[in-house]
Amino acid sequence: MTRKIMLQGTGSDVGKTVLVAGLCRIAANRGLRVRPFKPQNMSNNAAVSADGGEIGRAQWLQALAARTASSVHMNPVLLKPQSETGSQIVVQGKVFGQAKGRGYQALKPRLLGAVMESFETVCGGADLVVVEGAGSPAEINLRAGDIANMGFATRAGVPVVLVGDIDRGGVIASLVGTQAILAPEDRAMVTGYLINKFRGDVTLFDDGIRAIAAHTGWPCFGVVPWLKHAAQLPAEDSVVLERLAAGRPGALKVAVPVLSRIANFDDLDPLRQEPDVELVFIRPGERIPSDAGLVVLPGSKATIADLKDLRAQGWDRDLERHHRRGGRIIGICGGYQMLGRRVSDPHGIEGNEREVEGLGFLDVETEMAPEKTVRNSAARSLRYDVPLEGYEIHLGRTTGADCARPAVAIDGRPDGATSPDGRVFGTYLHGLLSSDPFRAGLLAEFGITGGGFDYRGAVDAALDGVAAELEAVLDPAWLSTLLGT
Repeated sequence: MTRKIMLQGTGSDVGKTVLVAGLCRIAANRGLRVRPFKPQNMSNNAAVSADGGEIGRAQWLQALAARTASSVHMNPVLLKPQSETGSQIVVQGKVFGQAKGRGYQALKPRLLGAVMESFETVCGGADLVVVEGAGSPAEINLRAGDIANMGFATRAGVPVVLVGDIDRGGVIASLVGTQAILAPEDRAMVTGYLINKFRGDVTLFDDGIRAIAAHTGWPCFGVVPWLKHAAQLPAEDSVVLERLAAGRPGALKVAVPVLSRIANFDDLDPLRQEPDVELVFIRPGERIPSDAGLVVLPGSKATIADLKDLRAQGWDRDLERHHRRGGRIIGICGGYQMLGRRVSDPHGIEGNEREVEGLGFLDVETEMAPEKTVRNSAARSLRYDVPLEGYEIHLGRTTGADCARPAVAIDGRPDGATSPDGRVFGTYLHGLLSSDPFRAGLLAEFGITGGGFDYRGAVDAALDGVAAELEAVLDPAWLSTLLGT
């Protein structure tokens, strides 16, 4: 019989994703068939699963932690924000439609069937399924029709462990307050809690544990410190981008403008971990630094809207100055589309704007089309003649004179474009920077030798490190019961 546990947070960004990954790796290292599951995710960081659909990048990473193939059923509902109020809805890997906030609330009861079907699929043949909630069950205003937290847990009969983030403060109140406002049937699903992101002497929280027990009756299953190996894992949520800047001054500075609808920004994670690279994320109101050697325009969920925002920030002028100084520019997916002369949307896929002038660094034009390309791809860098592995998630077709100098070959076909001077190129291939030989070739253009460490190996080692750190602090009796050992 499949064992199941669900981690829900007292708020967003409390560290559930990494904890689920860590538990999956602990179980996998003990020879268990473990699977991750998240009923509903909201993220523009998407991955292409092994079975060919879109899922949250976090669930792809958790599947890696579980040493199992990723599946669309591990994240049956994915919301990809396109505006302040509306999102694209992906169900079991395929685009289902679009909805604004209130409209989506009305849709959720219809989506519960797909969620339960996917959960049953994930449980099939598994020893353990570790479920991640979304947001917080304390958002009782959203409880009706909920499919992400207690609505799912009560329907599927999955016991819940609450996760509280002590680093943000008020963790006792957040746990006790959550218990106080949960409905009795939801409260009954909670078996205990974890304290996450603790700094210092853990015994200083002994009185806190006693206070929480006095108010809730819940046991503590562990006080988890800041997990040092978690810093080596790609982040899921763009709200933490400012924490991801890395590198030493004097190294190659790589600047990344943070677009309003930035997508798949974990493309940049391999550069963040290169010792001779200083990666900086440029927020609205900031200038692209004049000493940057490379600017990367990342993916976007809404190319036209982000291109207009980029101009509003004055980043187009910064890019022109950067290029005149001899700087280099790489565009990935939506960023590639922006580098061309024009982006048109005759079908209104992204909104009411039908056409916008591009940045003009590449002699190409893009036309949005209703058909969405979603696939894992084997590729090759034509610039460095090295193999690549990656994926495509995009709308639109890009053509033009500079496509005669493609950046890569994807499954044998040319993709992308390169400027005549070779200092600007773009591609639809996500994941090219994860290729160690590609990064080594790129860094060599800036006079940096020895680049291109084993990035994929480093991520896998970090998952093992997170698992070891967790095993050292989790309650042994609880962990043994969970794992069935």
